[in-house]
Amino acid sequence: MNRPLRAGFIGGGFMAAVHTRASRAARGHVTALASSTPERGEQAARALGAERAEPDAHRLTTAGDLDIIHVCSPNHLHTEHTLAALAAGAHVICEKPLATTAADAERLVHGAREAGRVAAVPFVYRYHPMARQARSLVAEGRLGTVLTLDAAYLQDWLLGPDDTNWRADPQAGGASRAFADIGSHLCDLVEFVSGQRIHRLAARTRTVFSERGGTEVTNEDTAALLVELGNGALGTLLVSQLAPGRKNSLTLELHGTRQSVRFEQERPEELWIGSRDGSRLLLRDPATAAPDSARVSVLPPGHALGYQDAFTAFVTDVYDAVQGGHPEGMPTFADGLRAARLTEAVLASAADHGTWIDTAPDTARETSPDAEDRT
Repeated sequence: MNRPLRAGFIGGGFMAAVHTRASRAARGHVTALASSTPERGEQAARALGAERAEPDAHRLTTAGDLDIIHVCSPNHLHTEHTLAALAAGAHVICEKPLATTAADAERLVHGAREAGRVAAVPFVYRYHPMARQARSLVAEGRLGTVLTLDAAYLQDWLLGPDDTNWRADPQAGGASRAFADIGSHLCDLVEFVSGQRIHRLAARTRTVFSERGGTEVTNEDTAALLVELGNGALGTLLVSQLAPGRKNSLTLELHGTRQSVRFEQERPEELWIGSRDGSRLLLRDPATAAPDSARVSVLPPGHALGYQDAFTAFVTDVYDAVQGGHPEGMPTFADGLRAARLTEAVLASAADHGTWIDTAPDTARETSPDAEDRT
Protein backbone atom coordinates (compact mmCIF):
# COMPACT_ATOMS: atom_id res chain seq x y z
CA MET A 1 0.00 0.00 0.00
CA ASN A 2 1.87 3.06 -1.27
CA ARG A 3 -0.76 5.73 -0.69
CA PRO A 4 -1.34 7.34 2.73
CA LEU A 5 -3.69 5.40 5.00
CA ARG A 6 -7.18 6.85 5.10
CA ALA A 7 -7.99 7.33 8.77
CA GLY A 8 -11.33 7.80 10.49
CA PHE A 9 -11.86 9.02 14.04
CA ILE A 10 -14.73 8.35 16.44
CA GLY A 11 -14.74 11.08 19.07
CA GLY A 12 -14.06 14.79 19.02
CA GLY A 13 -12.39 15.59 22.35
CA PHE A 14 -8.85 15.87 23.67
CA MET A 15 -7.78 12.37 22.66
CA ALA A 16 -9.18 12.79 19.16
CA ALA A 17 -7.01 15.89 18.81
CA VAL A 18 -3.94 13.90 19.92
CA HIS A 19 -4.80 11.06 17.52
CA THR A 20 -5.38 13.30 14.50
CA ARG A 21 -2.10 15.16 15.05
CA ALA A 22 -0.26 11.85 15.34
CA SER A 23 -2.01 10.43 12.26
CA ARG A 24 -1.06 13.42 10.17
CA ALA A 25 2.55 13.27 11.39
CA ALA A 26 2.62 9.56 10.54
CA ARG A 27 1.63 10.48 6.96
CA GLY A 28 -1.95 9.36 7.37
CA HIS A 29 -4.85 11.11 5.66
CA VAL A 30 -7.35 12.47 8.21
CA THR A 31 -10.39 11.51 6.19
CA ALA A 32 -13.47 11.41 8.41
CA LEU A 33 -14.63 12.12 11.96
CA ALA A 34 -17.80 11.40 13.91
CA SER A 35 -18.64 12.56 17.41
CA SER A 36 -21.50 12.33 19.89
CA THR A 37 -23.86 14.43 17.74
CA PRO A 38 -23.80 15.54 14.10
CA GLU A 39 -23.24 19.13 15.22
CA ARG A 40 -20.34 18.16 17.47
CA GLY A 41 -18.90 16.09 14.66
CA GLU A 42 -19.01 19.03 12.25
CA GLN A 43 -17.33 21.30 14.78
CA ALA A 44 -14.61 18.78 15.61
CA ALA A 45 -13.96 17.95 11.96
CA ARG A 46 -13.37 21.62 11.24
CA ALA A 47 -11.21 22.14 14.31
CA LEU A 48 -9.09 19.03 13.73
CA GLY A 49 -8.81 19.32 9.98
CA ALA A 50 -10.72 16.20 8.97
CA GLU A 51 -11.76 16.06 5.32
CA ARG A 52 -15.38 15.40 6.25
CA ALA A 53 -17.71 14.81 9.18
CA GLU A 54 -20.01 11.81 9.47
CA PRO A 55 -23.26 12.15 11.44
CA ASP A 56 -22.51 9.22 13.76
CA ALA A 57 -20.19 6.29 14.41
CA HIS A 58 -22.33 3.88 12.38
CA ARG A 59 -22.09 6.01 9.26
CA LEU A 60 -18.34 6.36 9.75
CA THR A 61 -17.65 2.64 10.22
CA THR A 62 -19.80 1.70 7.21
CA ALA A 63 -18.48 4.41 4.89
CA GLY A 64 -16.28 1.85 3.15
CA ASP A 65 -13.34 4.11 2.33
CA LEU A 66 -11.33 3.97 5.57
CA ASP A 67 -8.22 1.86 6.08
CA ILE A 68 -7.97 2.42 9.82
CA ILE A 69 -10.35 3.73 12.47
CA HIS A 70 -9.24 5.40 15.70
CA VAL A 71 -11.79 4.78 18.47
CA CYS A 72 -11.64 7.74 20.89
CA SER A 73 -15.19 7.53 22.25
CA PRO A 74 -16.15 7.11 25.93
CA ASN A 75 -15.06 3.80 27.46
CA HIS A 76 -18.45 2.08 27.46
CA LEU A 77 -18.69 2.50 23.67
CA HIS A 78 -15.29 1.00 22.82
CA THR A 79 -16.58 -2.54 22.32
CA GLU A 80 -19.48 -1.50 20.07
CA HIS A 81 -17.42 0.88 17.96
CA THR A 82 -14.42 -1.42 17.64
CA LEU A 83 -16.49 -4.43 16.60
CA ALA A 84 -18.24 -2.27 14.00
CA ALA A 85 -14.91 -1.06 12.64
CA LEU A 86 -13.55 -4.62 12.42
CA ALA A 87 -16.75 -5.83 10.74
CA ALA A 88 -16.24 -3.13 8.12
CA GLY A 89 -12.74 -4.46 7.40
CA ALA A 90 -10.81 -1.60 8.99
CA HIS A 91 -7.72 -1.84 11.13
CA VAL A 92 -8.28 -0.30 14.57
CA ILE A 93 -6.55 1.81 17.19
CA CYS A 94 -8.79 1.80 20.29
CA GLU A 95 -8.16 4.07 23.24
CA LYS A 96 -7.58 2.50 26.64
CA PRO A 97 -9.16 0.96 28.51
CA LEU A 98 -9.81 -1.37 25.58
CA ALA A 99 -13.12 -2.32 27.22
CA THR A 100 -14.78 -1.87 30.60
CA THR A 101 -14.71 -5.64 31.29
CA ALA A 102 -12.14 -8.31 30.58
CA ALA A 103 -14.82 -10.40 28.86
CA ASP A 104 -15.45 -7.62 26.34
CA ALA A 105 -11.72 -7.04 25.89
CA GLU A 106 -11.34 -10.74 25.08
CA ARG A 107 -14.13 -10.45 22.50
CA LEU A 108 -12.20 -7.67 20.82
CA VAL A 109 -8.96 -9.68 20.78
CA HIS A 110 -10.77 -12.59 19.13
CA GLY A 111 -12.64 -10.28 16.76
CA ALA A 112 -9.44 -8.64 15.53
CA ARG A 113 -7.72 -12.00 15.13
CA GLU A 114 -10.61 -13.45 13.15
CA ALA A 115 -10.76 -10.35 10.95
CA GLY A 116 -7.01 -10.48 10.34
CA ARG A 117 -6.68 -6.79 11.19
CA VAL A 118 -3.98 -4.86 13.01
CA ALA A 119 -5.44 -3.85 16.37
CA ALA A 120 -3.54 -1.61 18.79
CA VAL A 121 -4.00 0.18 22.12
CA PRO A 122 -2.06 3.42 22.80
CA PHE A 123 0.12 2.52 25.75
CA VAL A 124 2.29 5.30 24.43
CA TYR A 125 4.66 5.74 27.37
CA ARG A 126 6.50 2.77 25.86
CA TYR A 127 7.47 5.17 23.09
CA HIS A 128 9.53 7.58 25.12
CA PRO A 129 13.09 6.81 23.96
CA MET A 130 14.42 6.82 27.52
CA ALA A 131 11.77 4.32 28.66
CA ARG A 132 13.07 2.02 25.94
CA GLN A 133 16.62 2.77 27.03
CA ALA A 134 15.70 1.65 30.55
CA ARG A 135 14.20 -1.50 29.11
CA SER A 136 17.43 -2.20 27.25
CA LEU A 137 19.49 -1.73 30.43
CA VAL A 138 17.32 -4.34 32.17
CA ALA A 139 17.45 -6.78 29.23
CA GLU A 140 21.23 -6.48 28.94
CA GLY A 141 21.68 -7.27 32.62
CA ARG A 142 23.11 -3.87 33.51
CA LEU A 143 20.89 -3.71 36.61
CA GLY A 144 21.63 -7.29 37.60
CA THR A 145 18.60 -9.12 38.95
CA VAL A 146 15.65 -6.80 39.59
CA LEU A 147 14.76 -7.06 43.28
CA THR A 148 12.22 -4.29 43.91
CA LEU A 149 10.36 -1.53 42.14
CA ASP A 150 8.64 1.71 43.09
CA ALA A 151 6.16 3.24 40.65
CA ALA A 152 3.44 5.90 40.68
CA TYR A 153 1.07 7.75 38.38
CA LEU A 154 -0.25 10.94 39.97
CA GLN A 155 -2.58 13.65 38.66
CA ASP A 156 -4.67 16.40 40.26
CA TRP A 157 -7.36 17.15 37.71
CA LEU A 158 -10.14 15.62 39.86
CA LEU A 159 -8.90 17.08 43.14
CA GLY A 160 -12.13 18.88 44.17
CA PRO A 161 -15.68 17.58 44.70
CA ASP A 162 -16.95 19.80 41.89
CA ASP A 163 -14.38 18.49 39.43
CA THR A 164 -16.17 16.01 37.24
CA ASN A 165 -15.97 14.20 33.92
CA TRP A 166 -17.85 11.42 32.13
CA ARG A 167 -15.19 8.98 33.43
CA ALA A 168 -16.59 9.49 36.95
CA ASP A 169 -19.89 7.96 35.80
CA PRO A 170 -19.46 4.17 36.04
CA GLN A 171 -22.01 3.70 33.25
CA ALA A 172 -19.80 5.64 30.85
CA GLY A 173 -16.34 5.15 32.32
CA GLY A 174 -16.59 1.70 33.87
CA ALA A 175 -16.34 0.19 37.33
CA SER A 176 -12.75 1.43 37.66
CA ARG A 177 -11.65 4.98 36.96
CA ALA A 178 -8.22 5.95 38.30
CA PHE A 179 -6.69 2.52 37.83
CA ALA A 180 -8.30 1.75 34.46
CA ASP A 181 -7.49 5.23 33.18
CA ILE A 182 -3.90 5.73 34.33
CA GLY A 183 -2.96 2.71 36.45
CA SER A 184 -3.23 0.59 33.32
CA HIS A 185 -0.51 2.76 31.73
CA LEU A 186 1.65 2.30 34.81
CA CYS A 187 1.33 -1.50 34.87
CA ASP A 188 1.99 -1.71 31.15
CA LEU A 189 5.20 0.28 31.58
CA VAL A 190 6.26 -1.83 34.58
CA GLU A 191 5.88 -5.02 32.56
CA PHE A 192 7.35 -3.57 29.37
CA VAL A 193 10.50 -2.14 30.98
CA SER A 194 11.12 -4.95 33.47
CA GLY A 195 10.44 -7.75 30.98
CA GLN A 196 8.41 -9.45 33.73
CA ARG A 197 4.69 -9.95 34.24
CA ILE A 198 2.93 -9.05 37.47
CA HIS A 199 2.11 -12.47 38.95
CA ARG A 200 0.32 -11.37 42.12
CA LEU A 201 -1.14 -8.17 43.48
CA ALA A 202 -2.87 -6.85 46.56
CA ALA A 203 -4.80 -3.58 46.29
CA ARG A 204 -6.71 -1.01 48.25
CA THR A 205 -8.81 1.68 46.58
CA ARG A 206 -10.61 4.75 47.83
CA THR A 207 -13.44 6.88 46.50
CA VAL A 208 -12.90 10.18 48.28
CA PHE A 209 -16.00 11.98 46.97
CA SER A 210 -19.25 10.04 46.82
CA GLU A 211 -20.66 12.77 44.57
CA ARG A 212 -19.17 14.95 41.88
CA GLY A 213 -21.18 17.80 40.46
CA GLY A 214 -24.33 16.38 42.06
CA THR A 215 -23.87 12.92 40.50
CA GLU A 216 -23.17 9.79 42.55
CA VAL A 217 -19.67 8.37 42.11
CA THR A 218 -18.72 4.75 42.79
CA ASN A 219 -15.46 4.28 40.89
CA GLU A 220 -12.19 5.00 42.66
CA ASP A 221 -10.13 8.19 42.98
CA THR A 222 -6.99 6.45 44.25
CA ALA A 223 -5.45 2.97 44.30
CA ALA A 224 -2.42 1.54 46.11
CA LEU A 225 -0.94 -1.81 45.14
CA LEU A 226 1.64 -4.30 46.29
CA VAL A 227 2.86 -6.41 43.37
CA GLU A 228 5.07 -9.45 42.86
CA LEU A 229 6.71 -9.95 39.47
CA GLY A 230 7.37 -13.29 37.84
CA ASN A 231 10.98 -13.34 39.05
CA GLY A 232 9.94 -12.67 42.66
CA ALA A 233 10.66 -8.92 42.65
CA LEU A 234 8.36 -6.97 44.96
CA GLY A 235 7.01 -3.50 44.32
CA THR A 236 4.63 -0.71 45.24
CA LEU A 237 2.37 1.18 42.86
CA LEU A 238 0.43 4.33 43.77
CA VAL A 239 -2.25 5.75 41.49
CA SER A 240 -4.14 8.97 42.23
CA GLN A 241 -6.13 11.63 40.43
CA LEU A 242 -6.16 13.76 43.60
CA ALA A 243 -2.48 14.64 44.10
CA PRO A 244 -2.18 18.47 44.28
CA GLY A 245 0.39 19.87 41.90
CA ARG A 246 0.96 16.62 40.03
CA LYS A 247 -0.27 17.04 36.46
CA ASN A 248 0.92 13.86 34.77
CA SER A 249 3.58 12.40 37.03
CA LEU A 250 4.29 8.85 35.88
CA THR A 251 7.45 7.45 37.46
CA LEU A 252 9.08 4.03 37.43
CA GLU A 253 12.12 3.04 39.49
CA LEU A 254 13.67 -0.44 39.34
CA HIS A 255 16.29 -1.64 41.81
CA GLY A 256 18.65 -4.42 40.78
CA THR A 257 21.58 -6.21 42.37
CA ARG A 258 24.01 -3.95 40.47
CA GLN A 259 22.21 -0.70 39.63
CA SER A 260 18.91 1.13 39.82
CA VAL A 261 17.16 3.06 37.06
CA ARG A 262 14.43 5.69 37.27
CA PHE A 263 12.28 7.08 34.44
CA GLU A 264 10.00 10.11 34.93
CA GLN A 265 7.48 10.93 32.22
CA GLU A 266 7.63 14.65 33.08
CA ARG A 267 11.43 14.54 32.56
CA PRO A 268 11.43 12.31 29.48
CA GLU A 269 14.88 13.26 28.19
CA GLU A 270 16.77 11.57 31.03
CA LEU A 271 17.24 8.48 33.14
CA TRP A 272 18.57 8.43 36.69
CA ILE A 273 21.08 5.63 37.12
CA GLY A 274 21.94 4.72 40.70
CA SER A 275 24.79 2.57 42.02
CA ARG A 276 26.42 2.05 45.39
CA ASP A 277 29.38 4.26 44.57
CA GLY A 278 27.42 7.13 43.01
CA SER A 279 24.57 8.19 40.77
CA ARG A 280 24.36 9.91 37.39
CA LEU A 281 21.89 11.23 34.82
CA LEU A 282 21.88 9.60 31.40
CA LEU A 283 20.61 12.07 28.78
CA ARG A 284 18.92 11.05 25.55
CA ASP A 285 21.35 10.68 22.66
CA PRO A 286 20.42 8.48 19.69
CA ALA A 287 24.10 8.20 18.71
CA THR A 288 24.86 6.16 21.84
CA ALA A 289 21.41 4.74 22.66
CA ALA A 290 20.24 1.15 22.40
CA PRO A 291 18.88 0.43 18.89
CA ASP A 292 15.24 0.29 19.98
CA SER A 293 15.59 3.59 21.82
CA ALA A 294 17.41 5.23 18.92
CA ARG A 295 14.67 4.06 16.51
CA VAL A 296 12.06 6.27 18.19
CA SER A 297 14.51 9.08 18.99
CA VAL A 298 13.70 11.13 15.92
CA LEU A 299 15.38 14.41 16.94
CA PRO A 300 19.01 15.13 17.83
CA PRO A 301 19.99 15.41 21.51
CA GLY A 302 19.00 18.69 23.12
CA HIS A 303 15.79 18.90 21.06
CA ALA A 304 13.25 17.68 23.60
CA LEU A 305 10.79 14.93 22.75
CA GLY A 306 7.52 14.72 24.69
CA TYR A 307 4.10 13.10 24.93
CA GLN A 308 2.86 14.02 21.46
CA ASP A 309 6.11 12.72 19.96
CA ALA A 310 5.63 9.42 21.80
CA PHE A 311 2.06 9.23 20.50
CA THR A 312 3.23 9.93 16.96
CA ALA A 313 5.84 7.18 17.24
CA PHE A 314 3.12 4.76 18.34
CA VAL A 315 0.79 5.65 15.47
CA THR A 316 3.70 5.47 13.02
CA ASP A 317 4.38 1.90 14.20
CA VAL A 318 0.72 0.92 13.84
CA TYR A 319 0.55 2.35 10.32
CA ASP A 320 3.76 0.50 9.49
CA ALA A 321 2.19 -2.74 10.75
CA VAL A 322 -0.88 -2.13 8.57
CA GLN A 323 1.45 -1.86 5.59
CA GLY A 324 3.20 -5.13 6.40
CA GLY A 325 5.91 -4.08 8.85
CA HIS A 326 6.72 -5.72 12.17
CA PRO A 327 7.58 -2.86 14.56
CA GLU A 328 9.09 -4.01 17.83
CA GLY A 329 7.21 -3.40 21.05
CA MET A 330 3.91 -2.21 19.53
CA PRO A 331 1.08 -2.52 22.12
CA THR A 332 -1.81 -4.59 20.78
CA PHE A 333 -5.31 -5.62 21.85
CA ALA A 334 -3.66 -8.49 23.75
CA ASP A 335 -1.99 -5.84 25.91
CA GLY A 336 -5.34 -4.12 26.33
CA LEU A 337 -6.83 -7.43 27.51
CA ARG A 338 -3.94 -7.83 29.94
CA ALA A 339 -4.74 -4.39 31.39
CA ALA A 340 -8.44 -5.26 31.71
CA ARG A 341 -7.59 -8.42 33.64
CA LEU A 342 -5.29 -6.52 35.97
CA THR A 343 -8.02 -3.93 36.51
CA GLU A 344 -10.51 -6.59 37.53
CA ALA A 345 -7.91 -8.12 39.86
CA VAL A 346 -7.39 -4.73 41.53
CA LEU A 347 -11.14 -4.31 42.09
CA ALA A 348 -11.49 -7.88 43.38
CA SER A 349 -8.59 -7.46 45.81
CA ALA A 350 -9.86 -4.13 47.08
CA ALA A 351 -13.35 -5.56 47.59
CA ASP A 352 -11.81 -8.33 49.71
CA HIS A 353 -9.82 -5.94 51.98
CA GLY A 354 -6.58 -6.17 50.05
CA THR A 355 -6.28 -9.92 49.63
CA TRP A 356 -3.61 -11.21 47.23
CA ILE A 357 -4.93 -12.05 43.75
CA ASP A 358 -3.12 -14.28 41.27
CA THR A 359 -2.48 -12.39 38.02
CA ALA A 360 0.04 -14.79 36.47
CA PRO A 361 -0.44 -15.10 32.70
CA ASP A 362 -2.79 -17.92 31.73
CA THR A 363 -1.72 -18.28 28.09
CA ALA A 364 1.61 -18.62 26.28
CA ARG A 365 0.94 -15.29 24.55
CA GLU A 366 0.78 -13.50 27.90
CA THR A 367 3.90 -15.10 29.36
CA SER A 368 6.30 -12.58 27.80
CA PRO A 369 5.70 -8.87 27.19
CA ASP A 370 7.72 -9.28 23.98
CA ALA A 371 5.54 -11.99 22.38
CA GLU A 372 4.62 -11.21 18.79
CA ASP A 373 0.92 -10.62 18.15
CA ARG A 374 -0.59 -7.80 16.14
CA THR A 375 -3.93 -8.14 17.92
